[in-house]
Amino acid sequence: MVRGAGPRQTWAALPWLIRSAVVWSACLVVIAAGLYLLARITLLVTPLAIAVAATLFLAALLDPVQLAMRRLRLPGALAALLTVLLLLGILGGVGVLVWSLTADQFSELGDELGQGLERTRDFVTSTLPVTDEQLDGLLAQLRQAVSQQEVDPVASARTVAEVVGSALLALVLLFFLLKDGREMWHWTLRRAAGRNREIAAEAGRVGWRTLGSYSRGTMLIAAIDAIGIGLALVLLGVPLAFPLAMITFIGGFVPIVGATVAGAVAVLVALAANGPTTALLTLAAVIAVQQIEGNLLEPLVMKRQVRLHPVVILLAVTAGTLVAGIAGAFVAVPITAVAWRVIDSVQRQRQAAAATADSSDPPEPSTPTPPPSRPSQPPPEPDPEPA
Repeated sequence: MVRGAGPRQTWAALPWLIRSAVVWSACLVVIAAGLYLLARITLLVTPLAIAVAATLFLAALLDPVQLAMRRLRLPGALAALLTVLLLLGILGGVGVLVWSLTADQFSELGDELGQGLERTRDFVTSTLPVTDEQLDGLLAQLRQAVSQQEVDPVASARTVAEVVGSALLALVLLFFLLKDGREMWHWTLRRAAGRNREIAAEAGRVGWRTLGSYSRGTMLIAAIDAIGIGLALVLLGVPLAFPLAMITFIGGFVPIVGATVAGAVAVLVALAANGPTTALLTLAAVIAVQQIEGNLLEPLVMKRQVRLHPVVILLAVTAGTLVAGIAGAFVAVPITAVAWRVIDSVQRQRQAAAATADSSDPPEPSTPTPPPSRPSQPPPEPDPEPA
C-alpha cells in the first residue's frame, strides 16, 4: 500500500474478496436496521396494523359479492353496507349454531374428560418407562407453574379493549374500502407520473389478484378440511365434533401450523374422551385429510403464483406470531405472498422496459473501413548518364 494514498487508492488496493465482504456486510446492516425499525413501528401501532391487514383480507374476499350487488344497479354505499351486514350475519349465525349444538355437550364432556384422563394415565404408565410417582411430580410442577402466572387485570382489560377496537375499526374500514376503494387507488395512481404510474398500476393489480386468490382459495381449502375431519369425528363418536371442525376451519387460515394445531386438539379430545384406539383412528383421519388437501386440492385450488415454499410459510408465521401474536400469524402469510408478487411484478416490468429501451436505440453509425493500401513501388532508377 502506498503511503499517503487517498481513500480511493486505498480501497482499490484491497483484495476483491475483502471489498465484496465489506459491501455485503454494509448491505446486511442496512437491511437489518430497516427491518428492526419497521418492527418497532409495527409494535407501536399493532392494533392499527392488524385492523388494516384484516380489512384488506376481508375486502379481497368479499369484493366479488360487492361487485355482484353493484351489477344489480345498487348504489355503492348500499352494496358495501349489505356486504358488511352479510359478513356479520354469517359470523353471528355460525356462532349461534355452534353454541346451540354444543351447549349440552359441555356438561357431559367434563365426566368423559375425567375418565379419559384416567385411561390416558394408565396407558402412559403401562407403556412408557414412567412411574406413578414421576407422573404425579410432573403434574404438580405443571400446576405450580400455572398457579404462579399472575393475571394483571389492567393489562387484560386493555387487551380486550384493543381487540374490540380493532374489530370495530376493521368493519368501518371494510365498508369504506368496498365503497370507495377503487377511487382511492386511482387517486393514488394520479400522484405518480410517467413510467412509474404504469409500474404501480400493474403491481397493484397483481397484488390485489394475489390477495383475492389467496383468501378465497384458503377459505375453500379450510372448509374442505373442516368438513372432512368433522365427518370423521362424527363417525368415530368423538364429542364436540362441530366445534372441533370449526377450530380446523379457523386453523386452516394459518398454513401448516394451524392445521397441525387443530389436528392435535382433535386427537387429544378423542384420546381423553374415548381412549387410545379412537385417538389413533382420529390421527389417521386427520393425516389422510391433510395429505389429500396438500397433494391434491391445494395445487388445484391455489394458483401457482400464489403458492409459497413451506420454509417461507414457516418463517412468515413465526415472524408474525412474534410481532403480533395469533393475529400476526393469520395475516403474515397473505402479506408475504402479496409482497413477493408485487416485488416480482415491479422487477419484471423494469427488465421489460430495459430490454425495450435497448432494442429501440438506433445503431451506432459504422465507420467505413478504408481499402487496404497497396505497397508503394520504389521510384524508377534514372538512366545512367552517357559517358
